[in-house]
Amino acid sequence: MLIRDAHFVSSNTQLAACPTPDRPEYAFIGRSNVGKSSLLNMLTGRNGLAKISSTPGKTQVINHFMINDEWYLVDLPGYGYARVSKSSRADWGKMINAYLTRRENLTCVCVLLDSRHPPQAVDLEFMEKLGEDGVPFVMAFTKTDKQSSTRTNELIATYLAKMSETWDELPRHFLTSAETGVGRDELLGFIEEVNRQVAAGATDTK
Repeated sequence: MLIRDAHFVSSNTQLAACPTPDRPEYAFIGRSNVGKSSLLNMLTGRNGLAKISSTPGKTQVINHFMINDEWYLVDLPGYGYARVSKSSRADWGKMINAYLTRRENLTCVCVLLDSRHPPQAVDLEFMEKLGEDGVPFVMAFTKTDKQSSTRTNELIATYLAKMSETWDELPRHFLTSAETGVGRDELLGFIEEVNRQVAAGATDTK
């Protein structure tokens, strides 16, 4: 997929205020400091599209970006960060849950996972909730450039084995690096493939 245009549309804390749900929508989410903003900038080829911060929990709203006037990319607040108030975490949780379960044009969620760490309970629980709610998702392992490919493959194998304990069918997964661009073609190719399926389905119903 060639990214011809990528621009910011809006930031919201309420589902009702989000853009008109007239295009496929792909949401990106992960634990705080997983490298989400860097990955989004790498995918779109627009440095600074998503604001990068060394402070975990920086994203506190639902950010919509329009890509090629064809689909929405959504930057969601991170989860699992403790250094905010309980009320703030509760508010974020409600906002994210409402978006994930009620956003009618949400096509797929991309759950970002740090490839350097073994399975984390908060990530496993989050994906389990997506499965229970019937929300389609894929996994993207970030920061693969920070260690050897052998170590990355070992940890991901461990991750998939852990998920196999409770999942009958594992979601699709991608290896990514915001630094080297690894995974960019694969992720964008996946989105392009799904967009074609969505378009074909819309045509079939007419």
